[in-house]
Amino acid sequence: MSYLPFPNISPDIFAIDIFGMTFALRWYAVAYIVGLIGGWRLVLDTQRRPALWHGPAPMTADQVERLLTWVIVGVILGGRLGFVLFYQPGFYLQNPAAILRVWEGGMSFHGGFLGVVVAGILFCRREGIPMLKAADVMALAAPLGLFLGRVANFINAELWGRPTSMPWGVAFPGEAAQTCPDVLGVCARHPSQLYEAVLEGLLLGIVLLWLAYRRGWLKWPGALTGFFLTGYGAARFVVEFVRQPDAQFISEGNPLGLAFQIAGHGLTMGQILSVPMIAVGLWLLLRAKLA
Repeated sequence: MSYLPFPNISPDIFAIDIFGMTFALRWYAVAYIVGLIGGWRLVLDTQRRPALWHGPAPMTADQVERLLTWVIVGVILGGRLGFVLFYQPGFYLQNPAAILRVWEGGMSFHGGFLGVVVAGILFCRREGIPMLKAADVMALAAPLGLFLGRVANFINAELWGRPTSMPWGVAFPGEAAQTCPDVLGVCARHPSQLYEAVLEGLLLGIVLLWLAYRRGWLKWPGALTGFFLTGYGAARFVVEFVRQPDAQFISEGNPLGLAFQIAGHGLTMGQILSVPMIAVGLWLLLRAKLA
């Protein structure tokens, strides 16, 4: 069976030891930083182009900077709490102190998304900013962070896909990745992180930029947000078919790790959380076009 070896890339860009303690700069942290800063610059650019809007731009440069702070808090708190509540509530109920150990991993996109939604609503109410217009520019900025985050997931050799015999399957390192029922020898898996990077990040980002800068969609409040929600939800729903589900959902009677199932058919947790996104996205698209 042909497969691709996992590239020899360390999760740490560099690490230094100080007084017996190791401090490392990880690719995942850089992905967050570059995604947030890049998104901030993109939002600033849209506010400086009055031709993109129907009426005045919704935010000043100072407001965009303050929004960035709120988004950072929303992403971190929402992402962590989402992972705790959606994926391992039983473990964290018994070990509440472990919730604070974010350095051990465990972030949920859907939780981070909800955190940003709450932070955005509170910020817009406080500053008197039209919510849908603010949501549109945040949706425009989100794919950059998604792309970088998924590439970082690949570098970290985490969130890999199900076993595959396709020639682009990757032999991820580690006992968990190489423990594959009915597979003799090296177990190659779908590089689902890269599938998501291309679909949710690169492709969705390019289309959103085209709609905003070339098709004037920022003139219809809610349209870009609706397209982002629909596009992300659909892409994530599809990739879930080849993405390895979280271990807590897998059992002898549920080898596919379905969070909801009837007679062996059902949905993973990622698909369940994506369905409301698609529904809300389609509603926002229809609402924006009819306005």
